[in-house]
Amino acid sequence: MEIAIAIGIILGCCALGAGVCMGIGAIGPGVGEGNAVSKACEAIGRQPESKSAVTSTMIMGCAIAETTGIYSLVVAILLIFVAPNLMVDILKEAVNLL
Repeated sequence: MEIAIAIGIILGCCALGAGVCMGIGAIGPGVGEGNAVSKACEAIGRQPESKSAVTSTMIMGCAIAETTGIYSLVVAILLIFVAPNLMVDILKEAVNLL
């Protein structure tokens, strides 16, 4: 009975961790890319002839900013699909040692 409760806690904590990871990890790229596009639009509005240089720099910056969101997605996927199995295996080995 106690093992079932411990497994439930492990699964719940992994799901909670994945949710927090994506919640926090998605805020940064959203704010950063929005700010970058805003400033690029201002720059193009002030100097329309520099449109190509500003646009290419903005796209590169947005791609780099998006990597943090992708990293948090990878961590969340690992927390959902890989970590629970590892933790449950460790729990079962610890119970067998007792």
